Amino acid sequence: MKPAEPIPVKFFCGVLYSDQNLLQKSQALLQQHYGEIDYQSEPFEFAISEYYRPEMGWPIYRIFWSFARLINPKEIARIKIECNDTENQLAVENNRKVNIDCGYIDYDKVVLASAKYNGQKVYLDFGIYADLTLHYEKGYFHPYPWTFPDFKSGLYNKPLLRIRENYKLQLKKSER
Repeated sequence: MKPAEPIPVKFFCGVLYSDQNLLQKSQALLQQHYGEIDYQSEPFEFAISEYYRPEMGWPIYRIFWSFARLINPKEIARIKIECNDTENQLAVENNRKVNIDCGYIDYDKVVLASAKYNGQKVYLDFGIYADLTLHYEKGYFHPYPWTFPDFKSGLYNKPLLRIRENYKLQLKKSER
């Protein structure tokens, strides 16, 4: 079989934050880089873990943004590096107050980009790995054994399904 270019995917960010002003600054910076945000979720309290509390303070929330421009999945490695730079730019006394988990959604899955190795992760480029986080089946996203607890809980299924629906509509429009 001859290799082919991948179908474009839907770029999104799941942003953890403890400072509303820095969240707004991160949104503006991300829009400068990646264009219009076409979906924003409600904020979710991030209470499943205290892992980020020493660095970020409390309370911590997560919000999802998806971007209107579809991307080639190979771009996610470069985008993760840029998102890390944005986090560092907005840090307060070397502590992140905004943590940008970027990834993409296609018909079948949610993939997060990660700078940390683990057995299930696949190396991409620039020291970044693809972390297969959720798979889509029968109308829902389902976790893997290694999925982060907050994604595993199903709490984010509604916004992620909405982003997937927007993605499907975009692909249909582009086929016309």
